[in-house]
Parts: sequence; C-alpha cells; structure tokens
Amino acid sequence: MTAPGSLHAASRLALERLRGIVDEGARESRGGILRGRGTDLPGLADELYAVADLLTAQPRLRRTLADPASPAESRTGLIRRLLEGKVSDPALRITEQAVSLRWSSPWDLVDGLETSGDEVLLASAERDDALDTVEDQLFRMERILDAQSDLSALLDEAVVPAARRVQLLDDVIAGKTHPVTRALLEHAVASQRKRTAVLAIDSLIEAAAARRHRSLARVISPNELSLDQQGRLARALSQLYGRTVEVRYAVDPSVRGGLVVRVGDEVIDGSVASRLARVRAEFTG
Repeated sequence: MTAPGSLHAASRLALERLRGIVDEGARESRGGILRGRGTDLPGLADELYAVADLLTAQPRLRRTLADPASPAESRTGLIRRLLEGKVSDPALRITEQAVSLRWSSPWDLVDGLETSGDEVLLASAERDDALDTVEDQLFRMERILDAQSDLSALLDEAVVPAARRVQLLDDVIAGKTHPVTRALLEHAVASQRKRTAVLAIDSLIEAAAARRHRSLARVISPNELSLDQQGRLARALSQLYGRTVEVRYAVDPSVRGGLVVRVGDEVIDGSVASRLARVRAEFTG
C-alpha cells in the first residue's frame, strides 16, 4: 500500500475527500452515505476490503475504473452494474464515490478502498467508545512485532497463504483484543496491498489518533512511567509541536536510560543505548 505521504497530489486530494465521505456516513449524520443508525460497520468494512480484492485481481477493471480520461458517470455506472445486489447499499455508495474521484494511479484507487475499510472499523470503535482501547492494542502489537522479527517476517511472508498468516496472528492475540483490533490486524496481515504488518499497524495508529484531531507520540522507556510523568511528557510534547500530542508508551530495558520518542516520522532518541552505539561506531570507525 502506498504511504499517504508519498501519494501524488490528485490521489492525496481523492483520499482526503473519500475519508470525509466515509467519516460523515459512519457518524450517521442525517442524509449521510450510510443512511441509518443500524448500519453494520464491521460488515461494511469487510465489503470494502472485498471490493479492493476484486480490483487487485482484475487489472483491466482496475485501470478502467481509475481512468481519468473517462467520464465519472461512466465509471460509476460500470461499478454499479457489477456490484448492485452483491454488496450492501452503503458499500455500493462508497465504492461509487471512490471511482468517481480522480486518482493518480489505479493502485491508489485500490488503496483508497482499503483505507476506507480501515476508517469504517475505526469509526465503529469510536461509536462504541472503544477507540482508546483499539489504539492501545495496536500500539502494543506494533511493539511485539518490533521485538520479534521472526514473527514479523512470518506474518509478512507473501508465499504463505493469507489464511495461514491470519491463523498465526490469531494464535498470537488469542482472543485478547477488541473485535475491531482483531479485524484491523487480520486485514493488515491478509491484504495483498499492505507493505508490512508493522507499517500497516503504524498507519492505523496514526489514523486512530487523527480521528480525534491529535498527534501521537510513541515513547519507549527503560522502565515504567508514572501517570504524572506521562502527563508531563504529553504537555511538553504538545508545547513543542504546537498541537495536542497523545502519548503511547512501552517499556524496553534495552533502552537502558532516557527515552526514545517518535512523533510521525521524527525520532528524538535520548537513550543511553543510542549514545553508546554512537560512541562505539566512532571508536571502531
């Protein structure tokens, strides 16, 4: 999957527009695209993932639906003829909106549909007041995969059938996560478009924070931080970046001392381990 920051201008605009459409509908505003408080949001996400899988498997269809030279009405008419009666009305409406937009490449359209599925699941967690829980569980899974490179490699092994990779994931989480967390992780592992599970989880964590108009700081500490320390760190980072920063932290004794803080693509590494590594590199160099 193409990282949002690397998208060309047309696809960035299309993705933001599509996110707005999905978010409006998922919040169930009157006249929104989902039209109804009883919408099955996890089921809707599965349908959007399935449409993305269809376009992944059908190159000619993918190119036709993303062809900016053809009228939007022609593209939406084609997808309606293909999907009407096979997916729910909300899934069809979102897909029609997606193909009506201008994308820089056919693959960006596919990624937009997958991202829509992710956003629908996050909206489901938000509706159930579980977004904090889901975000925290995603962060902890990211830390597990960072620490266990063998497990991460197995989950990313493209030659292994998706069902087997998902089963491995389920064995690891053992039913101890929120259903939305599980659904997001399963799709991250099974998708043909996700680059790696760790990068997919990273994007999901950022998306969860963005739903509350916050930035997220990932903090690695050699020992437990008290609630007061976490609060002071969050306030300091918010002041530094000029916006609300939420802290997610994990304990890693290998850090030895100090903190490793990552906000977006920026890393502030004040750990003893990193300083020792720099000294060792200078000595051996």
